[in-house]
Amino acid sequence: MAGTTTVEVPTSDGAAEAYLARPDGDGPFPAVLFFMDAFGLRPRLAEMAERIAARGYLVLVPNLFHRTGPMPRVDLADLADPQRRGELFGRIVPLIMALTPELVARDAGAYLDFLAARDDVADGPAAIVGYCMGGTNALRAIEAHPDRIAALASFHAGRVVTDEPDSPHRGVGAVTGELYFAHADRDDSMTADQIATLEAALDAAGVAYRSEVYVGAPHGFTMADTAMYDEGAAERHWTALFDLLDRTFRGSARRSDDGPHASV
Repeated sequence: MAGTTTVEVPTSDGAAEAYLARPDGDGPFPAVLFFMDAFGLRPRLAEMAERIAARGYLVLVPNLFHRTGPMPRVDLADLADPQRRGELFGRIVPLIMALTPELVARDAGAYLDFLAARDDVADGPAAIVGYCMGGTNALRAIEAHPDRIAALASFHAGRVVTDEPDSPHRGVGAVTGELYFAHADRDDSMTADQIATLEAALDAAGVAYRSEVYVGAPHGFTMADTAMYDEGAAERHWTALFDLLDRTFRGSARRSDDGPHASV
């Protein structure tokens, strides 16, 4: 059975605390880099990493906010109270905004180096999965390291499309692997127009991808420790994630003009 330990990953700006989930046995196992949502390292993410590891993958879940120190405790009960919710996001939003594309790219390289140095990690590129802001930054990571990340699965990511020159969708031309996007329905951080803009950029770049809207699912639908959890959408996400991972590590995921393009 897969288990989770806490490790420290060296980066150019100090060590990043991370969860490491690995299957039983000696390996080597394909590596999956797991980018957290805004609420950070907590039991729900360890549980999710273990579910991925149980399928035969070694999973690293770094604290993306490591520059501010150990992951602060977040009481998700605060989300139900408007005042406390505002205070919570007042603490979290500056941490999110501090993750510049340059820092994300640099840190992703350090996480990949950590994985590649392990004897129980298989040779070759990793895959990456991200949730909420982690999905957005996971896209930045695969754009920065297209030779080291073979596939991305992004779930209820926000601000993938902005008006800024460094908007994540503008960099998809660098991607050589396969991408999967699951968008929350009626999500103010990723509207229907923004989804269309993302898909147009992916089509123009010839990236193999699938882009789906989970009808009726709210932003954050995968997170069972929040009120946004949607069990049906979460189970659908597991099916999509494992389909992508299993296909990727069979060696069939690749950039292709006739790859899997869809919007559902």
